Amino acid sequence: MKTNSFDLRSDSAARGVLLVAHRGVWGGNVPPNTIAAYDTALAQGADMLEVDLNRTADGKLVIFHPGMERAMLGWNGHIEGQPWSFVKKLRYMNIDEAPTQFGLCTFDEVLERYKGRCYLNIDKFWDYPAEIAAAIRDHGMADQCVVKTGANPAVLSILEEHAADMPFLAIVRDEAQLRSVRRRKLRHVGVEALFDSLESPFASREWIARQHKAGQVVWANAIIYDYKTQLVAGRSDDMATAGGDPEGSWGWLADIGYDLMQTDWLLACSSFLERTGRRKPV
Repeated sequence: MKTNSFDLRSDSAARGVLLVAHRGVWGGNVPPNTIAAYDTALAQGADMLEVDLNRTADGKLVIFHPGMERAMLGWNGHIEGQPWSFVKKLRYMNIDEAPTQFGLCTFDEVLERYKGRCYLNIDKFWDYPAEIAAAIRDHGMADQCVVKTGANPAVLSILEEHAADMPFLAIVRDEAQLRSVRRRKLRHVGVEALFDSLESPFASREWIARQHKAGQVVWANAIIYDYKTQLVAGRSDDMATAGGDPEGSWGWLADIGYDLMQTDWLLACSSFLERTGRRKPV
């Protein structure tokens, strides 16, 4: 359990690669974005949990990826159009489309459960920024919650207004985007670098070393949303698992200097990195 102050730079330096559990650890009967998925992720060594936020019609912040109602709940409606009294009765479906015992949890539940225990990456922050920021501050967790977004000027302005005191990582695909984001009045702690070619500067030790010299951490996304859109030039979870090459994927990302790695295969990734000396066990 983490009880000290939260500082990505010092934590990554002390442990090596920090691992981010994408929507927790899920599979079988355990759906993503549930307390069960998050607890499993922490048990398997996650340093950060990625959570997706949504809001009911009557303003309750809940953990759910927007637009996934049919896939995850077997329901053709929308969370945003229903009150919490209705939404709290919904149950996730498992991979076989059988109903599970798991319902949606609220943002307050997640904040209180994981306070002081791990980092939280708040996805979809910009949809309800005032409410989300207020909830984080009410729980005293501004240092623990990490905000990420791309170079969209409108979204950056929203974050400047509501989350300028929270750790911020820019999601960028080139240096021009990074320069534009860095001009913003945000608490810059690092960058999530996306690249579809190994010729990209983001795939080089030299570029990463420059970020470290500037006091920034760098985040790699080993997950795959869509195989047609590569986030780390194929050095992904798929390469590590189905491709049988964790050295060429997780190992390669660690070796060129990435401080954080988001994965859908938390236990396998953590075990590999610790076994090969790239990550220190707790």
